Amino acid sequence: MDLEKNITIRSWAEEDRPREKLLLKGRKYLSNAELIAIIIGSGSRNESAVELSKKILASVNNDLFALGKLSIKDLQKFKGIGEAKAISIMACLELGSRRKNTEVVEKPKISSSKEAYQELKDLFYELDHEQFWILLLSRANRIIIKKQISAGGVSGTVVDSKIIFKTALEHLASGIILFHNHPSGNLKPSRADIEITKKLMAAGKHLDINVLDHIIISDSGYVSLVDEGFV
Repeated sequence: MDLEKNITIRSWAEEDRPREKLLLKGRKYLSNAELIAIIIGSGSRNESAVELSKKILASVNNDLFALGKLSIKDLQKFKGIGEAKAISIMACLELGSRRKNTEVVEKPKISSSKEAYQELKDLFYELDHEQFWILLLSRANRIIIKKQISAGGVSGTVVDSKIIFKTALEHLASGIILFHNHPSGNLKPSRADIEITKKLMAAGKHLDINVLDHIIISDSGYVSLVDEGFV
């Protein structure tokens, strides 16, 4: 018996397994064979998913364009590739092709409190309770994501700094703009609004994440704590 043929991916060092390697190092560190191995999930009794993937690639001289031209029946000729795995390979190749032909949509850039307000104002329209949101920005001040942090009552909501910075770190944000609404229509920031803003600004400096502003919104407009000199 050829022992090498019976070695499965699970018996490899963890950093050499495709899925674990992707998690540890990132997708760009995987070979084409390793990426295909993740798609098909398993090989056959006598070879691992990576070895099977290498065999498939070798049949087209490692040309992904040529691989994309293979039919489901062509792929099924390889032992260990059934209809479901062949369909998965074709679907992933088609997604890659479509992605290549899709224009990159540039996210909006925020250069002022007014632009930030325009991005989130509709989320607060006619709300009868307070909500606290954050707008996460890249180093170039382009929007990464809008995220609700909490919802409360008519006169207040909880602001958890740990959740705010955890969210920012998960999205690799360089900047944060804080938002909450005053259902009463009064745009004047409370003492608590000012204190929490200062606290978050100070905490952000230690994480190299700039808390750029805190914007209070009502149906009649907005106020920027930075523009108005409150912080």
